[in-house]
Amino acid sequence: MPLSPRHYPAVILVACLGALASALTAQFVFGLRPCILCLYQRGPYGVAALLAGVALLPMLTARARWGLVALCALAFVVNTGIASFHVGVEQHWWAGTAACTGETALPTSPDQMLAMLKGPPPPRCDDVPWALFGISMAGFNVGASLVLAGFAAWAARRMKEQP
Repeated sequence: MPLSPRHYPAVILVACLGALASALTAQFVFGLRPCILCLYQRGPYGVAALLAGVALLPMLTARARWGLVALCALAFVVNTGIASFHVGVEQHWWAGTAACTGETALPTSPDQMLAMLKGPPPPRCDDVPWALFGISMAGFNVGASLVLAGFAAWAARRMKEQP
């Protein structure tokens, strides 16, 4: 049975939830602490999941559903950019943001010292804690986001043609 345009938001929602579940599993089951860029890459998946979930509501018009799926494509394009930037930081092609260094300033007050003692500093963005075939999780996210952006753009086009 072919996939109909009314199922496209569900496919996007499942893909987003799968990506977020993978990231959370890596973090909480396998102990791979995310850097700040890893956390930024989760945002577009959450936005796209929310948009796709709303697009599944039965009271929406076909035009509204189309617009939400098109916004999902945009969210995935943004995520491709974030993940690509992260890969560049990992490969030392360019420097990361100030939050990527993992360095913490010396405390200037007792409250800051207590906050530092509560946990380790965040991981550096240029450290690759896990890779498969030389590709980091950020590298895989570039591919996944590109595929999802392409699918969402294709789906939006199909939805506009066939309401």
